[in-house]
Amino acid sequence: MARTQGSHSGTTRPRVRAAAQRLFAQSGYAAVSMRQIASEVGVQAGALYNYTPDKQALLFDLMQQHMDDLLAARALQTHGAGPLAALEQFTRFHIRFHLDRPDAVFIAYMELRNLTAPHFEQIEQLRRRYESELTDILRTGQRAGVFEIADIPVATRAVIAMLTGVTTWYRESGALSRVDVEDVYWQMVRGAVGAR
Repeated sequence: MARTQGSHSGTTRPRVRAAAQRLFAQSGYAAVSMRQIASEVGVQAGALYNYTPDKQALLFDLMQQHMDDLLAARALQTHGAGPLAALEQFTRFHIRFHLDRPDAVFIAYMELRNLTAPHFEQIEQLRRRYESELTDILRTGQRAGVFEIADIPVATRAVIAMLTGVTTWYRESGALSRVDVEDVYWQMVRGAVGAR
């Protein structure tokens, strides 16, 4: 199939991904057609298949890239000494990383239901890898008597959900700076795990 005049794989593929991410976040995966994505990019609908097999593959690619980026960024972080410092560092990292990517975060959490079973399992494995780090911090803190937690798996999911929720309401033009938000959320996380 001939490529649309003026399109180049090196520039068009990222534009396809960016357009899909923007449209999926705005309208939801189910409501967006490949034709709409093509129109946004400025190519014919058939040309999209030079860059992705189908809409499902595009959704999976966006989610996988988000999780890969998250895990790679997390791997570069230094961890605080002791469970309380480690939890604070995790909290602040999570907020910083996610505030810069509201569309990717929305898709990663709200569009899981639209993944096929094999794709869903692959994304869930990546999510579990990330969440297991928080679980380990909480378990270490509980054993050391630093945290008082009734159920560690539930606490892990609750903390992740609380932290991720910041992307739904935070605005740069609002009353709180990013550092203020980190400080407020850190106090809430401390309270949620019964930190002493």
